[in-house]
Amino acid sequence: MKDKLADGLYGLGWATVKKLPEPAAKALGRQIADIAWKRRGKGVLRLEANLARVVPDATPERLAELSKAGMRSYMRYWMESFRLPTWSRERAANSFSLKDAHHLMDGLASGRGVVLALPHMGNWDLAGVWVTRALGVPFATVAERLRPESLYDRFVAYRESLGMEVLPHTGGAAFGTLARRLRAGGLVCLVADRDLSASGVEVAFFGETTRMPAGPAMLALQTGALLLPVTLWYDDSDVMQGQVHAPVEVPGSGDRAARASVMTQALADVFAGAIADHPEDWHMLQRLWLADLEERTP
Repeated sequence: MKDKLADGLYGLGWATVKKLPEPAAKALGRQIADIAWKRRGKGVLRLEANLARVVPDATPERLAELSKAGMRSYMRYWMESFRLPTWSRERAANSFSLKDAHHLMDGLASGRGVVLALPHMGNWDLAGVWVTRALGVPFATVAERLRPESLYDRFVAYRESLGMEVLPHTGGAAFGTLARRLRAGGLVCLVADRDLSASGVEVAFFGETTRMPAGPAMLALQTGALLLPVTLWYDDSDVMQGQVHAPVEVPGSGDRAARASVMTQALADVFAGAIADHPEDWHMLQRLWLADLEERTP
């Protein structure tokens, strides 16, 4: 019943929010965010606990302010995402500003393939639409298997409608397909600040240990593709901001696992810098650090 309710609510969002006038959609998003924040549910409390690592000197009042802003940022993501399929190419191009895009363009022009690795910041779907519609560049990505299956199918259909090739995260076949896309000079985009498997790489992140996926680094090592961190955030305008950071260097020594570990730590360091600058736009409402995961283990 809970799974069916979730699927129904997402379906209602996709069906109705995209039809609202934009001011009404924005106001609705803020209202939902503020109600959720006031209720102090598990997601809000977890967000505040995570932000306490990011801003260790913050007072309880400051953490509350950040979590409220964070919920508004998170709901902005959802309101935008529900409406993205109706956006024109011009609207997509004008809704995102990307700094240092030359790293991406030069990498694609080289023909070696590019892996973009992002944290859960801003609106990664909007960034993807900008790539597919404004740049005209297709890319492949993966999606976590959701319950019920109908909800997962809804997400896949939504992202494919935006021009993305979506592969299931589970099953093992995704890595080979992504590697083939990269060897052909293509683009792969992966959200990479939270590990969803048992094969994650341990990294230091805001002074504590967590796991991040090895996939971006392993793909770059296996195919020779360029590995580029990308971070996203909102400012006071209607235009989301982003930055393509300098390529992650491949270590000159060590076996593949050791080199992947070094490269994943480099990604974590870039992510941490951007999250510290824009903590309210980091949408991490789940347990992340190993210490928190261990607390939940019976």
